[in-house]
Parts: sequence; structure tokens; C-alpha cells
Amino acid sequence: MQARLRMGGLTVSILAQKVHGRITNYRTGIREQTSQECLIEFENVTSVALASKLIGQKVTWQNGTKKLVGKVRGPHGKNGMVRVRFVRGVPGQAIGSVVELTS
Repeated sequence: MQARLRMGGLTVSILAQKVHGRITNYRTGIREQTSQECLIEFENVTSVALASKLIGQKVTWQNGTKKLVGKVRGPHGKNGMVRVRFVRGVPGQAIGSVVELTS
């Protein structure tokens, strides 16, 4: 699967099979943190426009025998980070680890 975005005179393409990202933190509020929603920073995604193209795609986190699948829900901020919602909560050891964009 391939998402394309035209910016100025440049065409930027994101290959979904080879894109890796890093879990930076849980989504937090003033009094709580949500372990089901994580903030993920993907490589080569540096703007809101590129992050918006990833909405609806699946993200996979693997750790040995555990495999958690989440879905990109929306952008976070203006620098290309995205919010990913997992079905089950992500353990704390996953923060800083690598995830893969699958589809």
C-alpha cells in the first residue's frame, strides 16, 4: 500500500510495508494516562499533512510472543506524530520500542 502527497513541486511517498516508528509515550491528560492510546513518531513523517495520510492504517507491536495491533486514529501536534489506539493496553516496557506500519 502506498500513500502519496504532493507538496510544492515534490511528491512524497510512504511505503506502508517498510515504515517503522517508535512509541514515545501514552496519551495523557491532567489526571490520567491512557495505556490503550499511544503517541507514535514514524520515520520520514514530519508534517500534519503526511501524518493525516496514515489515518486508518494498522500498526503492529511485537515483543517475543506478544503481538498487539492498533489503528492510527489521528495526528498529534504539528510535527508528524500520530495517535494509535490499541485494543488492549500497551505495557510500559513498550515505550521507546519499535512498531511497524502494516496496512
